[in-house]
Amino acid sequence: MTTGAQTPYPVRPRRSRLRTLLPLGVAVWLVLEIWLLILVAGASNGLVVFLVLVAGVVLGSVVIKRAGRRAFKNLTETLQQQENGTLAPGARPNSEGNGLMMLAGLLLIIPGLISDALGLLLLVPLVQKAVSRYAERTFERKLREAAASQGSLGDVFQQARMHRPDGKVVQGEVIRDEPGSAPGDTPQGPPPPLTR
Repeated sequence: MTTGAQTPYPVRPRRSRLRTLLPLGVAVWLVLEIWLLILVAGASNGLVVFLVLVAGVVLGSVVIKRAGRRAFKNLTETLQQQENGTLAPGARPNSEGNGLMMLAGLLLIIPGLISDALGLLLLVPLVQKAVSRYAERTFERKLREAAASQGSLGDVFQQARMHRPDGKVVQGEVIRDEPGSAPGDTPQGPPPPLTR
């Protein structure tokens, strides 16, 4: 049983522009990929398209494997430096570019010429640094905006708990009324057996 005034029908939050345009962007990207593959097949033959796709998968696998090895090597070096006490508290040695290299490998593995071009572009060190700086600035800006609008992280969890999608909030306390739980009560018999 709930008490209090019933809330009207909940108002659906407005969808963000990204959530609205993302499906359309993915559909356009897929159509462009297929169209380019058809153009390449028309200019040469189907074997060339197959070889291009296989080369993308092989090159992407090599790039992902190399980035993973490099990330693992950096992790072990950092852990050894921390164990020896030679690593400064804010230092991140050689940690740049592993995530972007893995993203480049994933883009190379995805079949298509546009994704292959983007993957090859992400392998260029200057592009990696520019994308990394842009992503870091965007992340920090979004984090500052979220902190300014929401307060502390505890407030965010409190608001998420109180504002359910159906609009109802039930606050209460569970009280167990078992015999023998009060100081003056005596148990009524032996406790029940512990069985499944």
